[in-house]
Amino acid sequence: MDHILSIVLFTPLAGLLVLLFLPSSKPLAVKLWANAISFVGFVVSLPLVFKFDHTRDFQFVDKASWIPTLGASYHIGIDGLGLLLVMLTTLLGFISILSSWSAVHERLKEYYAFFLLLQTGMLGVFMALDFLLFFVFWETVLVPMYFIIGIWGGPRRGYAAIKFMIYTLIGSVLMLLGILMLYREHYFQFQVYSFDIADLMRTQLSPGVQWWVFWAFFVGFAVKVPMWPFHTWLPDAHVEAPTAGSVILASVLLKMGTYGFLRFSLPLLPAAARNTTIVSVMVFLSIVGIVYGALASLMQKDWKKLVAYSSVSHLGFCTLGIFALNPAGISGSIIQQINHGISTGMLFLIVGVVYERRHTREIAEYGGLLKVMPIFTLVFGIAALSSMGMPPLNGFIGELTILGGAYQEKIMWAFWGAVGIALGAAYLLWLFQRTMLGEVKEKNRTLQDLNWREIALFAPLIAWAFWIGLNPQPYFRVLERPVAKIVERVRPGYYAEHRLPNPLEQTAPKAQAAR
Repeated sequence: MDHILSIVLFTPLAGLLVLLFLPSSKPLAVKLWANAISFVGFVVSLPLVFKFDHTRDFQFVDKASWIPTLGASYHIGIDGLGLLLVMLTTLLGFISILSSWSAVHERLKEYYAFFLLLQTGMLGVFMALDFLLFFVFWETVLVPMYFIIGIWGGPRRGYAAIKFMIYTLIGSVLMLLGILMLYREHYFQFQVYSFDIADLMRTQLSPGVQWWVFWAFFVGFAVKVPMWPFHTWLPDAHVEAPTAGSVILASVLLKMGTYGFLRFSLPLLPAAARNTTIVSVMVFLSIVGIVYGALASLMQKDWKKLVAYSSVSHLGFCTLGIFALNPAGISGSIIQQINHGISTGMLFLIVGVVYERRHTREIAEYGGLLKVMPIFTLVFGIAALSSMGMPPLNGFIGELTILGGAYQEKIMWAFWGAVGIALGAAYLLWLFQRTMLGEVKEKNRTLQDLNWREIALFAPLIAWAFWIGLNPQPYFRVLERPVAKIVERVRPGYYAEHRLPNPLEQTAPKAQAAR
């Protein structure tokens, strides 16, 4: 199918344009249309999975002239990394919008319009192969998320929205300076203006320039992850955001930061990425984030804030895997990003379900929900086991692979990762015990169990969690080639040195024959 990636990208935007013409006085029509178009957005992305060839690099490429005087073009495509993140985005986008059915009652058309715009922005980030186009989509995401938190959020929504915007804008400005430094160096070497990532990859940068560009990128990506100590905007944003906003923020938006490290920081700046000082700093910040996020979760009295701090810990695992700079660490990091989107998305949906019924997130207000909400308790148990990395669920695969990659470099990295896993099990089991077990409080005796719409929210995420846990090989196969490209770019000769089969060499004859 021609232009399939552009169709996936602009389906939410096309739905948004139609939504604007629907009358606000007909809320049911607005809801039905928004849910229908988000479901269509997921369906049209499915052919990407069946048509994807893991032996090739960027696929489904679309390219057109955009701003030729600046060397900017509309250039999109995906490899294995992009494929997984695009599918995560289309599925969680649909689930997030569906979860809003009974949670949002005011200014419905604007609410769904911002979600559809957000969907297009996130997809564009994971598809863009032109740096200026990437930056435009990156900035586009900020606007709808700001309004989703600021209009439909909790009592301190204004503070949380402004804090989110200030942090991310500062990071974006510094990232833009890094992009312009690359752009300038490329022009000096080739006398051609270009934002195309393939062109920028050919630019030879001195270690000094790479050092400064790396830290400029670092601030933009670290804020988005968010890495400690740039994380302080996240708990406020999560607590004040509506349920769907928290789900999409945790499941997809945070992955934009880790994606930036993998797509740009490592391949474009290999000398800086393997610099021992930079690696030590990145690993230190990752380990602190893992332990700090878990300890902070143990101290929370607010159910939603506990889940929010758990994201700081889980994303610390992802950055630890990235800066292990070996195939196990990087592939484990990518799979763990998908795992985090699944498990934490479920946890925020779970908080949303109980909040709609009780209008409180205080953990002390619950207890004994197993007796009145058995299906809900089962779903929560699966989500908690997925998040803490228990086999045969998805989290086990990602965490085990990351620990293996960390252990190959330094045993202490793996040790602190294991400490984080143990602490993660502690706060999740303690949360489960305090909310699901024990005696039922009087106010909870009449709570209704999950309805069919709510079961439909969790069903695909639970299925995906078991699929990855029981059959992870297809995911590693899809990631084999893009991970090999990153590793060989940062550590040339790694596969030969470690006597490992290089996927780039193995698939080269097949790729040439196909051409």
